[in-house]
Amino acid sequence: MLKYQIIPVTPYQQNCTLIWCDETRRAAVVDPGGDLHLIDQAVQNQGVTLEKILLTHGHLDHVGGTAELAQTAGLPIEGPQIEDKFWIDMLPQQAQMMGFPAPAPFCPQRWLNQGDTVALGNLTLEVRHCPGHTPGHIIFFHPESRLALVGDVLFQGSIGRTDFPRGDHTTLVNAIRQQLWPLGDDVAFIPGHGPMSTFGRERQSNPFVADKHYG
Repeated sequence: MLKYQIIPVTPYQQNCTLIWCDETRRAAVVDPGGDLHLIDQAVQNQGVTLEKILLTHGHLDHVGGTAELAQTAGLPIEGPQIEDKFWIDMLPQQAQMMGFPAPAPFCPQRWLNQGDTVALGNLTLEVRHCPGHTPGHIIFFHPESRLALVGDVLFQGSIGRTDFPRGDHTTLVNAIRQQLWPLGDDVAFIPGHGPMSTFGRERQSNPFVADKHYG
């Protein structure tokens, strides 16, 4: 079964997530935005072995610690979808705009696409391409656990910003309704910021994507 620990990192307190297979104790870090000492502490506390880094999208607050973690722990990087390469290539400019030290550059070993799967121990995560916040944004879904890691696509009571370069509100709303809702109302999700929720709750009450707004 999939187990997880949410690790809020950096002054933005975005959700980095440690996920692992409870049978093999093999683990992955999803969106290591920074504060690698907190991630390392979680790995030690859970007694798991890191196997890979998974990225939902290329914004600095979600990938800022990727290069350092990959280098120090010898980990491959999987995701996001290749349309976010320009964001990763712009990490120095992102850091300058946000007042962060510029992280080391990196290139994922594997870009992920709609319909791909990611293996972790005995677990298989499904990949869905959900553009709109960024063009190459993806989410990870584990059907057996009814859990999704959605990055900045969807939040409790809100959705991702679309005013960044190559963001698009209509595209994001369509991705949520076409890629997330069919997974099931019972699916719980870990967003890139803030508390968890379920797709069913957001379909009822989210002011941006609730069913009542779309007939």
